[in-house]
Amino acid sequence: MSRPLYDILPPADETDVGADDLLGRFLDYVAGKRLVLYPAQEEAILAVLDGHNVILNTPTGSGKTLVASAVHFAALARGRRSIYTSPIKALVNEKWMALCRELGPENVGLSTGDASVNRDAPVLCCTAEVLANIALREGEDAGVDDVVMDEFHWYADRDRGVAWQVPLLTLPQARFLLMSATLGDVTFFEEALTALNRRPTVTVKSVERPVPLEYAYSEIPLPQTLEKLVSEGKAPVYVVHFTQREAASSAQDFTSLNLASREEKNAVAEAIHGFRFTSPHGPDVRKWLKQGIGVHHAGLLPKYRVLVEQLAQKGLLKVICGTDTLGVGINVPIRTVLFTRLCKFDGLKTAVLSARDFHQIAGRAGRKGFDDVGFVVAQAPEHVIENLKLDEKAREGRKIVRRRPPEHNYAHWDLQTYKRLMGAPPERLNSRFAVSHGLLLNVLSRPVDGCRAMQRLIHDSHETDHAKKAHFRRAWQLFRALLARGIVEITPPTPDGSTLRVNVDLQDDFSMNQALSLYLLETIPLLTADSETFALDLLTLVESILEDPELILRRQLEKLKDRKVAEMKADGLYYDQRMAELEKLEYPKPQRDFVYGTFNAFAGRHPWVGAEDIHPKSIAREMYEGFRSFSDYVQEYDLERAEGLLLRHLDSVYKVLAQTVPDAVKTDAIREMELYFRDMLRQVDSSLLEQWEKMRDPAWAAEAVAAGDGPPGAGARPADDTRDLTRDVKAFTAAIRTRLFAFLRAWSAGRDEAALEQIDATRDADGQPWTVDRLRAAREAHRAEHGTLRLDPEARNLRHTQVEVNPDGASWRVQQMLIDSEGHNDWMAEAEVDLAASREGGAAVVRLSRLGSLVGER
Repeated sequence: MSRPLYDILPPADETDVGADDLLGRFLDYVAGKRLVLYPAQEEAILAVLDGHNVILNTPTGSGKTLVASAVHFAALARGRRSIYTSPIKALVNEKWMALCRELGPENVGLSTGDASVNRDAPVLCCTAEVLANIALREGEDAGVDDVVMDEFHWYADRDRGVAWQVPLLTLPQARFLLMSATLGDVTFFEEALTALNRRPTVTVKSVERPVPLEYAYSEIPLPQTLEKLVSEGKAPVYVVHFTQREAASSAQDFTSLNLASREEKNAVAEAIHGFRFTSPHGPDVRKWLKQGIGVHHAGLLPKYRVLVEQLAQKGLLKVICGTDTLGVGINVPIRTVLFTRLCKFDGLKTAVLSARDFHQIAGRAGRKGFDDVGFVVAQAPEHVIENLKLDEKAREGRKIVRRRPPEHNYAHWDLQTYKRLMGAPPERLNSRFAVSHGLLLNVLSRPVDGCRAMQRLIHDSHETDHAKKAHFRRAWQLFRALLARGIVEITPPTPDGSTLRVNVDLQDDFSMNQALSLYLLETIPLLTADSETFALDLLTLVESILEDPELILRRQLEKLKDRKVAEMKADGLYYDQRMAELEKLEYPKPQRDFVYGTFNAFAGRHPWVGAEDIHPKSIAREMYEGFRSFSDYVQEYDLERAEGLLLRHLDSVYKVLAQTVPDAVKTDAIREMELYFRDMLRQVDSSLLEQWEKMRDPAWAAEAVAAGDGPPGAGARPADDTRDLTRDVKAFTAAIRTRLFAFLRAWSAGRDEAALEQIDATRDADGQPWTVDRLRAAREAHRAEHGTLRLDPEARNLRHTQVEVNPDGASWRVQQMLIDSEGHNDWMAEAEVDLAASREGGAAVVRLSRLGSLVGER
């Protein structure tokens, strides 16, 4: 077994370590891993150990990560601080865990905005925005000596590119390693880096792939192309789509193909045996997997994406239908990339893929160590393929009507387009520098001459002279606004001159998200604490500071419009009148005027935020008001293909409730609400929640890495986590009520199997079993006289719950009155709560004793 990098570091008392010594040690590490360096890796590692800036422009799979490891190894050996940054939080988390294993968890920190662990460690893994904030705030005084910027082509991203440029302007003390497979002409960056830090800059470029690619263009229908590739032994095939809907649609279409043998299907079935496909979309995912077809996109629950990656790594899948996120380092080993089209909507218009996008995606083909060659195939446009078939009919003398190209979401491509993309180098990276309130405040908050630093930042930016003039004008406009509002002020003149003072305290990781959290904290006291809707109104504030999950909001609006149309038709309104009324509708925005009014006042005091940054909505609130389950909500709004989007929103809501809302304002109702979302997340897909909780626990992180565990979310908390959850009576009661209401929700909806999963014992107080038939009979009896069971906030009021400690002190008896639509309210659910079992299991153990009339079970 190879030794980790930490074991081959020079002794701690050796402060003057030569490049030759470090090279020898690092080569021993490489040999221990049984690797043979490519020439480009050798050249880059030598330059790194000599202290040069390095621009590493080599194909996917050519070992750029190993060069980055050399940077961190050399920095740690020389007492320097190194930073690793990439565009995607998941990649940052993955790199953090890998470096913890190689360099020791005490030496590696993490900062992504979601979590911060050991932030001051000598090696820090962070997102580009976190590094940019450090660079803006501290500049040449920042404790940053070496910077690794992975996926550096994000420098040209329209929205986030400025974060990639800022460190190259403000960290003259740092040495840089810029890495990407698609950089284009880097002459400018060579000159800019050397001008910044006075170090030589070495570009290491290679077009030689470890696994060469072969290209083909297909003019037969997509299913036939796929069958042909599989029959030729070119699987696994990643079928690239540019919408999640298209990916899922193709997966369904491909089930009619014979892609896998019976033995291969059996192997998949065995591998997924016991896996819980419990969400509404789960049965589809399972059906596709059993045919050797995986689906991979951001709309899936994380557990399904991870499962697809694991099956792909075992070679059990023939086809993976996914989106172009494949180009962002997604861990799916494939042999063939099949483009369903060569154009996509980029947020503004539909256009042919850029050479960079094409090469990023195509470069994933070919599995190092498995394939001698990778394959890239592009489909001709569908209407072109159909017209080729029609041309054959025309030659037979049959009359035809040629298909026209699509009018929407289409830009034409053909074989020549494909050949051009194959041979075209990636476009030059264009600067995306921009001045914002946040950027301005970060720089102005420097202890020494922030104004001059801001001037220098714009002057040194990678913009044209004309653009720089516009940035200076913008900065001056923003500065005057800050000055007028007293956010910054110029102190009275002294013999030493005037100075600038910033009158706000910026958090260490100041960002727009933090600013909106500040709005939440400032606005909560403005709510009426004794109002019956206090908890729900607080939840609205929490949702308002989160980004909009656009698809869910569109589905809400569509459902509102459907109901409104039905009402207007019943009222006899004409078509034009109906259309005019529909234009006035918007998705639900509880407390709309209050949220906008308080935010406008907040923005007046904190003008670095804009009015467009507040987003009142009602997704989590709508779910909680009706105590809906995740499945209920998905099915109500047809979100089966966007379950992952809903889960991420609920995960964000829970994090804000748990981490940002002060404990002092948390009433019993708010604690129950927090538990409701926590338990829902754990039941649907615990990976996001576990990852966040464990990354917030440095003790767990150190233990897990030392034990060689997988990434956060892979297992349970350490066994020595012995917190007694029964000590906090209010929190424990809230947890019990959450379990009971989850049972009642499933029972009232007729989902009896799901209801049984919410109780820990399958027998009542008399030893009689709880069964699906028994629950069904009880529900029918209740409905016959009582109508529907209410689960609205009033029905869940704490006064309807009675808790008694049993004489033996070992258990609680909990009685929950069932509130019904007829107002009888004479049924009750009674449960026993085992305290010892709850402590041992770390969750309330609730055993249903009785479900029936208050005067005896009928």
